[in-house]
Amino acid sequence: MGEGDTIWAPSVLPHGVPGTLSHHPQLHFGRKMESKVSEGGLNVTLTIRLLMHGKEVGSIIGKKGETVKKMREESGARINISEGNCPERIVTITGPTDAIFKAFAMIAYKFEEDIINSMSNSPATSKPPVTLRLVVPASQCGSLIGKGGSKIKEIRESTGAQVQVAGDMLPNSTERAVTISGTPDAIIQCVKQICVVMLESPPKGATIPYRPKPASTPVIFAGGQAYTIQGQYAIPHPDQLTKLHQLAMQQTPFPPLGQTNPAFPGEKLPLHSSEEAQNLMGQSSGLDASPPASTHELTIPNDLIGCIIGRQGTKINEIRQMSGAQIKIANATEGSSERQITITGTPANISLAQYLINARLTSEVTGMGAL
Repeated sequence: MGEGDTIWAPSVLPHGVPGTLSHHPQLHFGRKMESKVSEGGLNVTLTIRLLMHGKEVGSIIGKKGETVKKMREESGARINISEGNCPERIVTITGPTDAIFKAFAMIAYKFEEDIINSMSNSPATSKPPVTLRLVVPASQCGSLIGKGGSKIKEIRESTGAQVQVAGDMLPNSTERAVTISGTPDAIIQCVKQICVVMLESPPKGATIPYRPKPASTPVIFAGGQAYTIQGQYAIPHPDQLTKLHQLAMQQTPFPPLGQTNPAFPGEKLPLHSSEEAQNLMGQSSGLDASPPASTHELTIPNDLIGCIIGRQGTKINEIRQMSGAQIKIANATEGSSERQITITGTPANISLAQYLINARLTSEVTGMGAL
């Protein structure tokens, strides 16, 4: 390559100068650089975001933060973990490409170690793969998939890892989840290839990063255990919420409702651990599994009914689906500032529907999430 070729963009110096590129996270690579990138010869600063569950984050942080400290020191990458008691957290890894690959290797091996440990006391014989979820700007996903899926197929075949790009964007963002699973080595190779693609085709336009929401998913307490509703299933929730519940038992569930706001005629939340909630969890506690249907009525101020119905009825449908109750909202009557809501179903369905409705109201009144 002649000297004249090398200096092809004002911000990029000839290849011989080490580390000159590290200040340009958004390099627009020309075709000439491609071979260099693929060999890993280009040490460019990159940022990769991972989406993790609370338990996985705990494993990466380690006791008193020792594990993440060791990962930072040994890899030389910056590893940041998003704050908040969210069920999901974002782990951001920034650094020169080789530091990123080292950090990834350490995370992948740590997850494998967790799998092996969890298997030692379980009867399962086949070892499940390690799975990581990257968060990638949607504008780069096309390049990652390639024409007719050619690129993603090539990555799968050459690394032996499974790679899937989510069809939908993550909520309130322009990013998609890319799930990689396989052996730690396959994952590391796969991440290297994904980095090459991301460097060769930088994101187009502005990216709205995905920010996990706090655990405002409805939480039900049964037998001292917290459960969150995900889709149609109740899933045991991490310990912190159970502790939160024990605190809540000493307080009234939602102070903004009932006492201070006359618009809510003393509606209290049945948040407490009840047989009905356990039935709902499918842990039948000696009661008939389907208690007889009953009806409950609520009155809601007109100006708050919108937050319960949601855009084109999305929220009310969500509440119906999650609670399993029938919910009817009466039409507005002239001269009345309130609307009647009738909830029909088993006591468990009703208490869950009430809880979900109250949670919507609380978030509207306080401007905060439900928990």
